[in-house]
Amino acid sequence: MSAETPEIRQVPIDLITVLNPRARNKRVFQELVDSIATLGLKKPITVSQRPGKNRYDLVCGQGRLEAFIALGASEIPAIIVEASEEDCFVMSLVENLARRQHSPLELVHGIGALAERGYSHTEIAEKVGFSVDYIAAICVLLQRGEEKLINAVERGTIPHSIAMEIARAKESEVQNALAEAYEQNKLPGNQVLAIRQIIEQRKASGKQVHRGSGKDVRTRRVSSESLIRSYQRETERQKLLIKRASLARSRLLFVTNAMRRLLADDHFLTLMRAEGLTTLPEPLADRIGEIPTP
Repeated sequence: MSAETPEIRQVPIDLITVLNPRARNKRVFQELVDSIATLGLKKPITVSQRPGKNRYDLVCGQGRLEAFIALGASEIPAIIVEASEEDCFVMSLVENLARRQHSPLELVHGIGALAERGYSHTEIAEKVGFSVDYIAAICVLLQRGEEKLINAVERGTIPHSIAMEIARAKESEVQNALAEAYEQNKLPGNQVLAIRQIIEQRKASGKQVHRGSGKDVRTRRVSSESLIRSYQRETERQKLLIKRASLARSRLLFVTNAMRRLLADDHFLTLMRAEGLTTLPEPLADRIGEIPTP
């Protein structure tokens, strides 16, 4: 077997441990079962064998594994990789987080699971591809059991910075702060209403999720000014991203047009040949279009 070819075995299903189980949509799962029953397994699952033991930890493929169980199979084709139990758990989490179709709570619980295993906000951000600020906010919200706020952040209803401000305060304080901010026209009305609705939901049915780690997170008084500062920081951050993108586009357009005009000049082409410059960077050449060979 070559080094590039992964090892595939028929692994007994009852010897496989799912380290990071997750719930799944029943309809989608039944479609997977029907597909495997009709067409067979297109892609083996991935497992790691525990050193010195006849047991395996699942890295990815929980849905396929459960489909085989539903079909009454006793074995399943599996790619065997070398990884510790800790690495298997993390790889499984990251694989789940990388899926495009995941619920907000699946994403959040994955981040929380990595935090509980001792990973720093920076390490988690590197693994799952989110900003450190976002990971820090989610961890604070998880610590306080703020399911509604977490869902609001995931839907894009409110920035994570404002969600953290709300989580740190009592509902009455936030209500007063929002009212004051709205009356002073310092927050857009749709943003104020979105936050107010979330607060009302929290008052009516509670926070729903309680995943506190036992660490003390101090409650601090929230004013309209602090909420406004958080909102303004988020607004300025987004404006800066747009400004940078616009600047980069303008510079690229300038360089493209300049090079197009220069390459139309026979003297410039002669100079390039004399200097041994016979090619252009591929991205620039693609933008310029069909150009004469220097």
